[in-house]
Amino acid sequence: MTELKGIHIIDDTQDAVVNLTIDEGIIQSIEPLDIAPDTSQPVVMPAFTDLHVHFRDPGLTYKEDVVSGSRAAVRGGYTAVNMMPNTVPVVDTLDKARDVEQRVRALGLIHGNQAVSMTIGELGQDCSHLLDIPAGAIPFVSDDGKGVNRDDVMEQIFRICKEKGFLIMAHEEDARYSPQDLRMAENMMTLRDLILCEKTGGRIHFCHVSTREAIEAIRNAKRKGLKVSCEVCPHHIFYNAEQAHHYRVAPPFRTDDDIEALIRALQDGTAEVISTDHAPHTPEDKANGANGISCIETAFALCYTKLVRGGFLTLQQLIRLMSTKPSAMMGLNKGRIQVGMQADLVWADLQHAYPIDPADFASRGKNTPFAGVTVYGRILQTMRAGNIVYSA
Repeated sequence: MTELKGIHIIDDTQDAVVNLTIDEGIIQSIEPLDIAPDTSQPVVMPAFTDLHVHFRDPGLTYKEDVVSGSRAAVRGGYTAVNMMPNTVPVVDTLDKARDVEQRVRALGLIHGNQAVSMTIGELGQDCSHLLDIPAGAIPFVSDDGKGVNRDDVMEQIFRICKEKGFLIMAHEEDARYSPQDLRMAENMMTLRDLILCEKTGGRIHFCHVSTREAIEAIRNAKRKGLKVSCEVCPHHIFYNAEQAHHYRVAPPFRTDDDIEALIRALQDGTAEVISTDHAPHTPEDKANGANGISCIETAFALCYTKLVRGGFLTLQQLIRLMSTKPSAMMGLNKGRIQVGMQADLVWADLQHAYPIDPADFASRGKNTPFAGVTVYGRILQTMRAGNIVYSA
């Protein structure tokens, strides 16, 4: 039995000083105390869940692997992640997915779900492999890193996933437009997939939405009752293209107008989730034009600094976006601090500023446009199922 006395807990439903007990990894009791929080002390939140990471394992482990990725996750306050399948080879079978998940589980640091690709080899041509996966065996499918350009194949994916209960996680980029206009590439494929969603009655989650036009189309689809959800990434709300010095990421940094639209979507619930799209690279690969940011260790601090200290969201709203909702979408018994839920907790210092230093990253990828940026919200400690898995 573990007892935590006089801790200041905050989740999406409560903000209180409590005594809390944990046994066998589960929260057993919460006793509210009639005292005001000591703002000089850390806050305790439900640990975060990331629906969108690239741990590069198998095949690209010189960039990241499940060990370094898991260590980076807990350093960032995350105890659950969904790994994208654009590895070498592509994770396009259930056996490949289970192998990655087993290796993550053996480390005992985080819960790791491995998504399966929507098309064989992520080639965008054949989705028949999805027929071999039992209904309900996996939560997510994705060809992240590229869009499925063939309309007929994407319609098939919608129909199979509706029958099997898999959620499509779509990277919206129409390759026909990418060389000329990356905004058009995202917007056109978003509209296409909303049409297919309505036609088939299926479900879709839009990854890393970055344009005003795309988020407004998603908002309108929700009003019509379509089964759609979407995520926003920290980097797309923190910097515009000029501030990021055109640092390469897909989709790219956008305009102040786009940032305003994304923040509004987080405020009104159009975007239910903040995901990192953690994408570690070597310096050589970045120099050669690779897209991506190593960001799972900086996500909370960037979001807390920009959104909460900036006056756009409350901390409780941010927790819902980074923990409560993504945990529910992954089907996990976590995301709130309440009796009966797994004791996945994170301690954070909200009072003291610090500069981001990629040399401190646990990730193999040190690639970030935020080096030297001063932020608030340093992660001090992460607990998973009652066990401390990270301490600063």
